[in-house]
Parts: sequence; structure tokens; C-alpha cells
Amino acid sequence: MPLLNAISTPYADAFLQLAQSSGETETVIAQARDLLAIWQESPDLREAMKSPVLDPEAKKKALLALFGKDLSPTFLNLLKLLADRRRIGILDAVLARMLELHRDQNGIALATITSASPLSEAQRDQLADKVKAVAGTEKVEIVTAVDPSLIGGFVLRVGSKVIDASLQGQVRRLGLALASAG
Repeated sequence: MPLLNAISTPYADAFLQLAQSSGETETVIAQARDLLAIWQESPDLREAMKSPVLDPEAKKKALLALFGKDLSPTFLNLLKLLADRRRIGILDAVLARMLELHRDQNGIALATITSASPLSEAQRDQLADKVKAVAGTEKVEIVTAVDPSLIGGFVLRVGSKVIDASLQGQVRRLGLALASAG
């Protein structure tokens, strides 16, 4: 991953600086999150953009057709630049790195909450308060995921801290306690 970071960081940093200087930071960050989600959920799109068979012009036309109405001109210019330089295949790495740089610059902690079933707004709000306490900051970005294998409860990750309040975790800890007792 260090090589991918070395390639993606200059693009991410330049794009973030450009967004900041044009006063589009919040818009671009929101668009980056949305596009990253689409990119990760669309293996066909990723494969098409990584394909050496498609030339950069065809990729740019496809990207404009897909996202031209939803993205700012600044964002579209990034996509065109990445296509021209044959780097559009690492768009996810560039966007993820840009989001990471934005969080670092603004003191925002990233928290991942994995639950057995989708969280309600009330549950999400309650956990947000806990995340702020664990992270030691009022600025948090929460990413949620669902993993039915947890059976119940949730697992919260903030940086290197992990709070496992899942039923699966409790069963595992009980099993370890029984194994060490016998």
C-alpha cells in the first residue's frame, strides 16, 4: 500500500488544496464520499476504468456521462486529469487519501461502527456521543456497516481503539474464559 499512497497522495493533496482555495471544500468532500461509495459498489465501473483497452478519451466521456451533472467542475477536472494520466484506476485510493487528509487537517476522528443490523437514528446519535468520548474530540466522522455474524450489539473502532459490544464478542470471551478455567 505504501506505493499506492505515494502515487495517490500528490493528487489528493493538490485536489484538496484546490477545493480549499476555491471555497468548495465541503461540497467536494461530500461528493468524494458519494463517488467513493459508488466506485466501491460498482466492480464493472472499476474494471472498465482500469482497462488498458479503453483509451483515456473514452474513459473521460464515460465519466462525464455518468457524473457530469452530479459533480462540481473542479471534481470533473480531477477525473479528466486522472484519465489523461492513466491513473483513473486508482480513483478510490486518491479519494480515500483526500478524505484522510481532510480529517487530519481538521482534527476529525474517523469511527467505524459495525452492527448486527442497521442502526436507527436514535441509536446512531447515542453512539455518536460515545464515539466523541472515546475519540476525545467533538469532531467525528462515523461510518456504519452491517455484519449479521455479530448476532447482536456492535463493534466500535476509533483509530487503534476497539470496543466490542457484540454478542459474538461476548461468546468468544466466554469461550476463552471457560477454556482457561478448565
